[in-house]
Amino acid sequence: MLELTTLLQQSIRLDRDITARQQIHWRPQERLQNAMVSLDVELAEMANTSEWFKVWKIHRGKADPDKTHRETLLNEYVDAMDFFFLVSAIQQWTHLIPVTPEQLTTIAAKPATDLNKQYLAIKHLLYDAYFNHRQESYQHAWHVFLKIGLVDFGFTQDEIQTAFTAKNHVNEQRQANNY
Repeated sequence: MLELTTLLQQSIRLDRDITARQQIHWRPQERLQNAMVSLDVELAEMANTSEWFKVWKIHRGKADPDKTHRETLLNEYVDAMDFFFLVSAIQQWTHLIPVTPEQLTTIAAKPATDLNKQYLAIKHLLYDAYFNHRQESYQHAWHVFLKIGLVDFGFTQDEIQTAFTAKNHVNEQRQANNY
């Protein structure tokens, strides 16, 4: 079961740890801009790992050493998820993150569709959320992102939950080792 509130709390705790440990002092607008750019880059890394848009390639999908393509893609997916959480925390939009089991079922039941169109929609919605302060756009981008993971990439809720928690642990260890 995907426990988004728990993952959101893990993400916020890690961000607070990093900010304190690294003694990062942001102006609010700088912090938000940095988080938005980070989310943008992580979404691009997810797309680049999947390689859905590389129509000229017969064998699509990148894999990290000692990992399958699926594992690598899942890792990139949860990296992007982490920045969705961070932006929601900075904007005080964390109430937009939790979804009910019924909503997750509805999202997971949607048909697979053109990933290029969905990716561009997420970017458009995120820019609208940022430049026009539209919570509805942010929430819609978040739901499209969840749909990509559950439907188009075929990850289970448990896979996402486990991968996010594992990645959070890796990030905590990195901080403990002066990453």
